[in-house]
Amino acid sequence: MRNDLAAPPAGINGAGGCLRSSEPVSLSPVPTEAASLLEEAVDLLVVHMDFAAALDRCEKGCESLTSDPENEDCDNSAETKCSLCIVGIQALAEMNRWREVLSWLLRYYQIPEHLPPKILELCILLYSKVKEPHVMVEVGRDWLTNLANQSLPMYGSLVDLHLSHVLLPLGKFGEAEELVQGCKTFGKEQQLEALRTVSEKSRQWVQQQEEGQSKPEEQQTTAREKLFSSVSHKVLTLLTVLRRVLGSVAGHVCSIPYKKTLLAAFMLYLVVVRLDPAAPTSLPFLYRLIQLFHQAQAAVFSPRYRPPVQG
Repeated sequence: MRNDLAAPPAGINGAGGCLRSSEPVSLSPVPTEAASLLEEAVDLLVVHMDFAAALDRCEKGCESLTSDPENEDCDNSAETKCSLCIVGIQALAEMNRWREVLSWLLRYYQIPEHLPPKILELCILLYSKVKEPHVMVEVGRDWLTNLANQSLPMYGSLVDLHLSHVLLPLGKFGEAEELVQGCKTFGKEQQLEALRTVSEKSRQWVQQQEEGQSKPEEQQTTAREKLFSSVSHKVLTLLTVLRRVLGSVAGHVCSIPYKKTLLAAFMLYLVVVRLDPAAPTSLPFLYRLIQLFHQAQAAVFSPRYRPPVQG
């Protein structure tokens, strides 16, 4: 058995380490039942790693203290109750039931303002590690604005913890400034340093928001550029193929003799324009055309044709 709970482990999945309170939890002489249940809970948590059984012992110990009002008002009983709750928080965290921590604590403390400073500290660290600091916004506000809590020795350190782990990560800079300005435990230099930190975090937050808005526009521009590049490549490929086809057709046409091409075009004109060459009005025209064609053929293609020699 262990006689103290200086730093109970808290292996939360994805939390990245153990949760530790800034002050050790010591066991003072207390009623026998609660003390024995606390020792059993610590042994089950640390040695046997039976988290469900450790939580059960913590609940029984808290209920035994709550059922006796005289013991509950005793300082030793309050310290034992706090220790039992810290072990219970660790057990819930080990079982990945950290979402139940606050509701479980309020079964024994009724309202957030009554939570001991060490338990509030552990809750802030817990929900910060699991990336859900918003759970502690109202709880921390209620506790820190309570006049009775502002006289406690840990009040200043809890203000720092609430600022750095809850308000600033959530972008609640107005509330953070009000908390710093209303903290009477801060000296002038400490208050100015805290306000500078809030201002710097606010500037970084605005910059991150602007960068986050510009990234989608940059991604859209890049997508348009990629699409335009792809379309341009396809168009260029199509034009290249078309140029090759036209070049091939032009080469084929140019390979046909010019005179034969002209003659074929002329005959095609006769067939197309003169839709009915057999009509009587077309016969004189065709007859004269045939004569001219034979004369041109005899004059151009006859091997006996020789141009006159000039003397």
